[in-house]
Amino acid sequence: MSHDLSLAQSHTFHLARTLMVPVTLFRSAGEYGVLPSEELDDADVDVIHEIDPFDFGPAH
Repeated sequence: MSHDLSLAQSHTFHLARTLMVPVTLFRSAGEYGVLPSEELDDADVDVIHEIDPFDFGPAH
């Protein structure tokens, strides 16, 4: 867990690209954390952002 949002965002992106699974950046008890999305289940956290490494945005 981290108190630094920009550090947590960086870890979120790198974890998604390394594991090649969707990961979620969340806040709980005033700290930020990152977990693979499937591991969050019904956790009592505030989801900030989910990154899917296979979502490259709109097709051109």
